Amino acid sequence: MTELVLATGNPGKLRELTPPLAALGFTLHTQAELGIAAVDETAGTFVENALLKARHAAQCGGLAALAEDSGLCVPALGAAPGLFSARYAGEQATDEENNAKLLRAMESLRGSARQAYFTCCMVYLTEADDPSPLIGQGFWFGEIAKAPRGGGGFGYDPIFYPAGLGGSAAELDGPQKGALSHRGAALRALLALLRQQGYSSPQPASPRD
Repeated sequence: MTELVLATGNPGKLRELTPPLAALGFTLHTQAELGIAAVDETAGTFVENALLKARHAAQCGGLAALAEDSGLCVPALGAAPGLFSARYAGEQATDEENNAKLLRAMESLRGSARQAYFTCCMVYLTEADDPSPLIGQGFWFGEIAKAPRGGGGFGYDPIFYPAGLGGSAAELDGPQKGALSHRGAALRALLALLRQQGYSSPQPASPRD
């Protein structure tokens, strides 16, 4: 098994990422579990923020690291909330507060102006100074509803209606969301790269004669 520090304190992300990575032989530790403080996300793009977080976690934890940066972009709002998705309504904002602010900002928007998409950049480093990080990216297109719906998921899931679904992302169960979401797409791309690097499902021990 390969020990891996996950550069997040978000339990929802940990739940989503643990099963597929464990299947490739990784044991995940959150950075909070290892006493690693979150680094300031000062970069100007999702991929640069993910790299910044991964290098910080690898440096402090002395382990391979995985980080992701993701957000919700509404083209009609100049791609907001974008990089500030997690703190759209303030540094300590709750999911509900972020959702409420976005709904207020979109009150007058109709039709195609309510289109939105999630994006995710996921980065894997073998060590802090890894010169060739593995990077997976994914997108999830849809629109913003006029009111929250569903009790699952996290973040903007209750107000995001994926294209062709007929309901919110918060109404999907874990496997359904993983098959459709931006994070699922980024993870699948990253897992493919990890397999190319030789990571594979642990083989069961052979029975003794």
